[in-house]
Amino acid sequence: MSEERRSADLVLEGGGVKGIALVGAAVALDEVGWRFERVAGSSAGAVVGAVIAAMQRAGEPLARADEIMRTLDYTQMQDRRPGLRWLQWWPRAADAWGILFHLGMHPGTYLTQWLRGVLADLGVRTFGDLVLDPLASDPRQRYRLVVSTSDLSRQRVLRVPWDLPSYGLVADDLEVAVAVRASAGIPFLFEPVRLRGAYGESTLADGSLLETFPVAAFDRDDDAAPRWPTIGVRLSSPASERAPAVPVTGPISLLRSLIHTTVDSTQIRHVDDPRDAERTIFAKPRGVGWTDFDLTPAQQQSLYDDGYAAARRWIARRPEGPAA
Repeated sequence: MSEERRSADLVLEGGGVKGIALVGAAVALDEVGWRFERVAGSSAGAVVGAVIAAMQRAGEPLARADEIMRTLDYTQMQDRRPGLRWLQWWPRAADAWGILFHLGMHPGTYLTQWLRGVLADLGVRTFGDLVLDPLASDPRQRYRLVVSTSDLSRQRVLRVPWDLPSYGLVADDLEVAVAVRASAGIPFLFEPVRLRGAYGESTLADGSLLETFPVAAFDRDDDAAPRWPTIGVRLSSPASERAPAVPVTGPISLLRSLIHTTVDSTQIRHVDDPRDAERTIFAKPRGVGWTDFDLTPAQQQSLYDDGYAAARRWIARRPEGPAA
């Protein structure tokens, strides 16, 4: 590991179980001396980002991030509400019941509880525990972590905790695990999170719907140079006009294609922008889908290795890192 420590802001893309690759990339960056002052993420990027931000706050070696993330049992992500246990023998009926009455097949309780436990061990419960600069008036400078969610009720991106004051809420008081769970709420698969504020009750879903890769989150609005450069990690490759067509064969296939089209179309500009591409690590794990929760240990290791290798290639091309 390099003895020289350099500061950067880290931005992590969403991507379901493929998020394990984000851990590999972060560890590779840490090994050559990068320290992450602030982290932004969406969906899986929010999960990994919350753990990394809490570890940096606690002074924990980032090499332990892989060990911590391995305690997440993906097979339990598809949990059931207690009242639907009588339908365990007929999972499709349980799925339909969940969507019809709760807007999601699974409550997502396991993910919330797992994250609460991990963060508690690192001394973090609310965003007040992740304050970086208590004197900062700009919320973008105040917190170590920001997660993107999609406010379906108001049809806009909600960046937590930055935007909470506009909802009449105290940003320091919101539980980090709840915000991350909202950001990871894949539509129809997981029940959305409800947030009551000045505008009434908002329904929060997967941040990837509107901002799966918030690479510009920490960019300044004026002409001044940022305190640190931004390094982003994507779970996809640069856009290609040669991408093969994927047939739409039914209603489920159509819904999946609509979600993927929405996500990809909102992020393509970050690939086309040379500055964003220069500061982005493209780690594209293959052979695993977003929602393949039955990952084998070998598949988990492969995802980690893909992210690690992609980051090492990026580091070899840019040993000094991206321009600030």
